[in-house]
Amino acid sequence: MQKRIYIETTIPSFYYTLRTDEESLVKQRATRRWWDEYADQLILTSSTAVVAELRRGRSGAVQARLDLLEGVELFESNSEIDQITQIYIESLVMPQDPVGDAFHLAITSFYKVDALLTWNLAHLANPNKLDFITEINQELGLPTPELVTPLDYLGGTDSNGTKISRNKRSC
Repeated sequence: MQKRIYIETTIPSFYYTLRTDEESLVKQRATRRWWDEYADQLILTSSTAVVAELRRGRSGAVQARLDLLEGVELFESNSEIDQITQIYIESLVMPQDPVGDAFHLAITSFYKVDALLTWNLAHLANPNKLDFITEINQELGLPTPELVTPLDYLGGTDSNGTKISRNKRSC
């Protein structure tokens, strides 16, 4: 059975990043390598919120980022997801933005997606938050998705084979 992976906004953003600093280029290479090696082996999902967030971009890469999600199953919000989002925010496990990180986590938990793929280590793929997120989800009767970056699939190396530490991967 194929795993379902939720593509959070930072993935298409770094796939087509216009930034030229070394950290951004490493993330771009890793994102593209992940997409080349894993995307066709998994069931890709995302949400209408990711599409809306990408549409708010102002660069020439907006359409390319949206095109990357072509054919990806898009989840929509509902009142239960809104409630879960609010619980994450009130529990201080996620920032106050009701359509941001808390929403992405709520939608992946609600739809029982296997993993949430992101470059956001501050709020999502943060091992310091995982136990707390798992505890909240257990109280809600929800599974906790794996919270991962492309490098977690690639063994922590970029496309040049350079080992990347988790500290270098943070946003």
